[in-house]
Amino acid sequence: MTATERGRTTISDRAVARIVAKAAQETAGTGGLGRSVLGVGMPGRRAARTDVHVNGEVVTAKVALSVAYPMPVRDVARQVRESVRDRVEAMTGLTVRQVDVDVAELERSGGRTVS
Repeated sequence: MTATERGRTTISDRAVARIVAKAAQETAGTGGLGRSVLGVGMPGRRAARTDVHVNGEVVTAKVALSVAYPMPVRDVARQVRESVRDRVEAMTGLTVRQVDVDVAELERSGGRTVS
């Protein structure tokens, strides 16, 4: 039996997006985003937002998250990129071409957003 006769494994964008979100969340100094309805702030936080595209064996990802104030934003973003790339490649075998990090909020301890 040859390799082509055994079948093929496909990993969905959604599955990769979950890996991306978990890797970003586990990076020190990061957090989710504030919740709002029609522009009015709501209590609680939601997970980091992800947008992932899998094209064959290549992944591109965008992550929107908050960074704990006063953590160095560039350093945290670099760590998120590295963590996402390492985790996705290790768990899926796919190649991560690009990881864009959008720091949408700075968060003080206690969950308050810095304006």
